[in-house]
Amino acid sequence: MLTALATAPWVGPHVGAPGFGFPFLFIGPLVWLIVIVALALLFRRGARRRWEAYGGPAAGPHRSPEATLSERFANGEIDEVEYRARLEVLRANRPPRR
Repeated sequence: MLTALATAPWVGPHVGAPGFGFPFLFIGPLVWLIVIVALALLFRRGARRRWEAYGGPAAGPHRSPEATLSERFANGEIDEVEYRARLEVLRANRPPRR
């Protein structure tokens, strides 16, 4: 008798009742969507950290213009006269501190 009940098709008034299956229909895809979005955000965060570690664009804006100018002078890209002239312009146009 138990086998017959276990293998019997689901028939009755509760099958197909309005509203019974509707909210549960979206739980599976919603869980997968959450998992995929979480993995994408974690991957993106890790990729950004690796990019910054290797001197990507995120490392550029954090440097001061004076540091960039000093680096160019140290590398020999500009001479001392040009370095001092540009440094003077940078310091003259510096916004006031608050």
